[in-house]
Amino acid sequence: MKTGTGRKKKGFMKYYILLIINLLIARNPDAVGENGMVVSSHELASKVGIEILQGGGNAIDAAIATGFALAVVHPGAGNIGGGGFMVIRLADGTVTTIDFRETAPAAVFRDMFLDDSLNVIPGKSWNTSWAAGVPGSVAGFGLAYEKYGSANWRDLVKPAAELSTVGFPLDYQNMTSLNHPYYQEYLLKDEESAKIFSKDGHFTLYETFIQDDLGLTLERIANSGWNEFYTGKTADMILDCMQRTDGLITKKDLQNYRAIEREPIVFKYRGYEVHSMPPASSGGVTIAGILNQLENVVFDSLDYHSAQHIHYVAEAERRVYADRAEFMGDMDFVPVPIERLISDAYANIRWESVDSITASKSENIFHGNIPFSYQESDETTHYSVVDQWGNAVSVTTTINGWFGNGIVVDGAGFLLNNEMDDFSAKPGVPNAYGLIGKAANAIEPNKRMLSSMSPTIVETPEGELFLVLGSPGGPTIITTVAQIIMNVIDFEMNIEDAVESPRFHHQWLPDMIQLESYGFSPETVQALENRGHAIKYRGTIGEANCIQVQDGYIYGSADSRRNSSAAGY
Repeated sequence: MKTGTGRKKKGFMKYYILLIINLLIARNPDAVGENGMVVSSHELASKVGIEILQGGGNAIDAAIATGFALAVVHPGAGNIGGGGFMVIRLADGTVTTIDFRETAPAAVFRDMFLDDSLNVIPGKSWNTSWAAGVPGSVAGFGLAYEKYGSANWRDLVKPAAELSTVGFPLDYQNMTSLNHPYYQEYLLKDEESAKIFSKDGHFTLYETFIQDDLGLTLERIANSGWNEFYTGKTADMILDCMQRTDGLITKKDLQNYRAIEREPIVFKYRGYEVHSMPPASSGGVTIAGILNQLENVVFDSLDYHSAQHIHYVAEAERRVYADRAEFMGDMDFVPVPIERLISDAYANIRWESVDSITASKSENIFHGNIPFSYQESDETTHYSVVDQWGNAVSVTTTINGWFGNGIVVDGAGFLLNNEMDDFSAKPGVPNAYGLIGKAANAIEPNKRMLSSMSPTIVETPEGELFLVLGSPGGPTIITTVAQIIMNVIDFEMNIEDAVESPRFHHQWLPDMIQLESYGFSPETVQALENRGHAIKYRGTIGEANCIQVQDGYIYGSADSRRNSSAAGY
């Protein structure tokens, strides 16, 4: 079933009316600059990044400095104990990616989170030392610096070290997280974590939060280089933590960790060229699958966030997540049919089963027929950077759950991740985010667990830098990025409106459309239910800290769903 291709040509009057409406009701961007922009999850981290740009550093330098600063001022998700992905577009148009996803320790085994009856042991892949993968963030920043950085390494890490030792005023989001009964109990379970994240009485708004041990760790990395984390005193501290908590990460695991530069996933959407992450991120392939299917829809004929609009997008998402579960994993371990999955021909085959009125049932939707055989968290953080020369960086990092596995490395001041939960502990059994995985994402030594992180850069049809995108949100990352791209390209929104518009999400299983609890009319929800869609309301989806470059200006949008900040000059 086809619903038309391409975009209908607008008449002058319709274009004029839309222009007037946009001028009257469009939101202003959070920041506008002509020379540089940083948009991140915390004002102080964005300030660190913009100061690097103002001092002559490039976007890669600023991204590294911002990442280290987030490890201090955004402790629930910013990290040096986790990993992530980076998409880099250089001023000459070259695009590359850095994969610094965590890896499984060499001592892991496939059924390590199952009991004797082969049932998943609750919590073992989440809040124990076995949940931790080998951290990759510091190595990822190091590789990016060595290949594309221009400033002095120490100057990129030193601001974060100072924020740790001098302290910073707790904002409302950090205060409420640290005071939340669940996280208080969670962080009290580990003696090293309790020293930092608990106190007599409650944390108060704007009190100075000091992390001396983390400051010393960052000072060592600043002075000795990024590899200190893997071979120096910090590595010894990680090993002490593993001994204390009966963990699996060894000295050899740390020494052998490597960040990897990879070719991006590249595809076109209505003439715009999209660059995103390859596996072990599922982001690039899955975004391509959603948008390629939706090129079969003429959005000009649909009202934004109408039942018909949401229905079409949800059906595309449903099919792509079924493919994700079957085919996606670390491509260094399993063959992933990337070219087939991101092709227009395959998307059209998947779209043929979409009914324009009635919702599919996920129990009847299976992965596509691709002839070959085999031989991720809500609590992530994303930031975007553009510099005066036109270099752009999109970075998403994570320790998976908020505050990771709750274990702080002895004397080093940073939390470890719980990314082992992103493997398929048992094929067909959902992880903490409800995602189903199969053999392609099974646990293996040294393997990267599948991720939904989707740092993305979009170019205009003329090849110019246009959008720098990404979000936290576990499985909702992919649909968030895809919807923002559609908001800008199909519905002609500016980046602020595109980011702030209400979001929805479908991930195949569980079989439901998840809606943000504001912004969707009761009539629309009823119309979706009449079509056969199950509906679930949730708080917010993602935190998309994004940039748009247009007409000589750089526009930054800091998502109001969290405590984000945009800084430009």
